Amino acid sequence: MTLKINKAVWAIRSIFFVCGLALSSWAPMVPFAKARLNLDDASLGLLLLLLGTGAIIMMPVSGYLSQKFGNRIIIIISAVLIAFTLPLLAFFDGIVFMSLSLLLFGAGIGTIDVAMNAFGIHLQNLYGRPIMSSLHGLFSVGGLFGSMGLGILIKIGLSPLVAAMCISLLVIVTLSLQYNNLFSACEEFENMPANDSKSSAWSWSWLNRSVLFLGFLCFIVFMVEGAMLDWSALFLHENKGLDESLAGVGYAVFSIAMAGMRLFGDGIVEKYNSSIVVSAGAILASAGLLLGIFSPLVSISLVGFFLLGCGAANIVPVFFNEAGKLKNVSTAAAVAVITTMGYSGQLLGPAGIGFIAHASSLSKALTVCAILIFLAAPLYLMNFSSGKKS
Repeated sequence: MTLKINKAVWAIRSIFFVCGLALSSWAPMVPFAKARLNLDDASLGLLLLLLGTGAIIMMPVSGYLSQKFGNRIIIIISAVLIAFTLPLLAFFDGIVFMSLSLLLFGAGIGTIDVAMNAFGIHLQNLYGRPIMSSLHGLFSVGGLFGSMGLGILIKIGLSPLVAAMCISLLVIVTLSLQYNNLFSACEEFENMPANDSKSSAWSWSWLNRSVLFLGFLCFIVFMVEGAMLDWSALFLHENKGLDESLAGVGYAVFSIAMAGMRLFGDGIVEKYNSSIVVSAGAILASAGLLLGIFSPLVSISLVGFFLLGCGAANIVPVFFNEAGKLKNVSTAAAVAVITTMGYSGQLLGPAGIGFIAHASSLSKALTVCAILIFLAAPLYLMNFSSGKKS
């Protein structure tokens, strides 16, 4: 039993890694797609929305499918869909087929995101030790390798299509190697939903107060992550005078900090209770972002972004842990809700920041983010520190 669970832990870790790898591989392909399709910036922006649209559409559906058929089946199917559609994003030169491919790619990402997190929560309960932070950390590491790896493959002479096929092949090989571990090691809990009283709660999960509250907190944290992705480079360039070619270093520092802290996050969560991890993390993240905004020196601003990444890193994994502990709520359903709401924050939040920045300034808009993530600490403590699960 213990050996099977250990194999399953390594299997799901590899799935998180290759999922992050595949998703981030799309980023270096965007300029090629823009040139191949002859798009202007506005048209490209609309095209890019399809990835998020596909993900958001499938996230709640994935929760239902995972509960009905089992997380392991949904992980395999969605990973195959990702591997199949990734090369298509480097192949089609027509807007219709490109749009459909990007929508399907996003659907695969959204589906596997819910299923692998629900799988990880179940497995963590069997394993008896925290694993969610390291899983999210490996997703981040995969993201760093994916964006760099595909670029390197293109740099050495491979076409974007062949480079994308190499990434897809890696996804398929990983699935093949871990197939038996994902299936055989987890039969103990994969059949639980059919007999578990929590399974009947699917239809009420979207109305459950605790689920919605966790989703709202995820919305805030993911919004801050989206702000760093979409606005940090512009902020460093326009407000701190950093050259455009170097402005992306802010997000890189933030991402490295998040990935590193998540890889060590399981030990932190195990040593300290979730209230300390969330409250201390939210306060550190808020302080780091404020330091990044108001420091007169670029070097100190980068330190602030690093602290933001360190503080925010393990907050969302704790929220996923809480979702798996809720009484009378299916884990798959709860994960579907908070993932959908969180991802919505990552997509919609940066747009809201843009409106605030237009009405005032980008510094003030980012300050709003710092205030919101700070408020996540007392809000979480008021609703979950007492151990109440509704």
